[in-house]
Amino acid sequence: MEKGELIWLNGKLIKWDDARIHVMSHGFNYGTGVFEGIRVYDTPKGKSVFRLKEHVHRMVGGCKIMGFDLEFGGKTYGEQEIYDAIMETVRNNSNVDYVKPCIFLSGEEVGLNPVNVPSSMVISAMFMGNYLGESDNGMKLITSSWQRPDNLCSPAGAKVNGSYITSCLAKKEAVRQGADEAVMLNSCGHVAECTGENIFVYRNGKILTPLTSESILEGITRNSIIEVAGDMGYTVEETLISRAQLITADEVWMTGTAAEVAPVTMIDGRAIGTGKVGKVSKEIGKKFHEVVTGKDLKYEKWLDYVN
Repeated sequence: MEKGELIWLNGKLIKWDDARIHVMSHGFNYGTGVFEGIRVYDTPKGKSVFRLKEHVHRMVGGCKIMGFDLEFGGKTYGEQEIYDAIMETVRNNSNVDYVKPCIFLSGEEVGLNPVNVPSSMVISAMFMGNYLGESDNGMKLITSSWQRPDNLCSPAGAKVNGSYITSCLAKKEAVRQGADEAVMLNSCGHVAECTGENIFVYRNGKILTPLTSESILEGITRNSIIEVAGDMGYTVEETLISRAQLITADEVWMTGTAAEVAPVTMIDGRAIGTGKVGKVSKEIGKKFHEVVTGKDLKYEKWLDYVN
């Protein structure tokens, strides 16, 4: 990651190194925050933020679940104001391909009662590059021993800061075993998602992906791929997926804002399909790149141009 020059904090752009919160802030101590990760792409019409409106809508929904008041620096924010603040941040940083807004409880409060604790919003812009690294041979996964938290344990459909400790543990487990990523099962033993990505399976001529009720994040890239793949003529089904179906799939790939479309060629030491990047994931990955970079204007509705 290459850090940006300026960070937006409660209505003001400040130098990256000057962005500070108190060590006793509730969000720091208890994980009471909601965040998004959003990609910025170069297109023929200039920089574009991919599906920014949808990301902002999901973040505001997460804040509603958490009961956060959207008031920062004495001003009340709605979706449009948050959208504008993110755009302002992107415009004022020179080398940006990823922007991360976060709304969190910044008040200095000890205890688990978050009522009446002041909140803050911070927007960071940076250059991330390829999140999972370059690999023409596809990604290696393990099945994590850590379970994806279900809807009775946390708001699984929102990007709540504290919920991602499980993802961190699963990711560390994968790296220690020489893998790139980990897939997590839910409390029913069904395939849920990876540490920061949704998952797709190509099996018996159909594309399958877990239902949103399976304690997964309602991924915006996931939603994009479902629509794009359908337009390409593929049958896409949201359904239950077992570990056995995952291992015996013809192809597997991950999707996410940071990861984009990442083919998987090995899970738990077993080759997926032929053990090489498959035709379907390759085609969909290529089409997705055309969409986000503004080369296929059929999906221009998803591009929010910076200027």
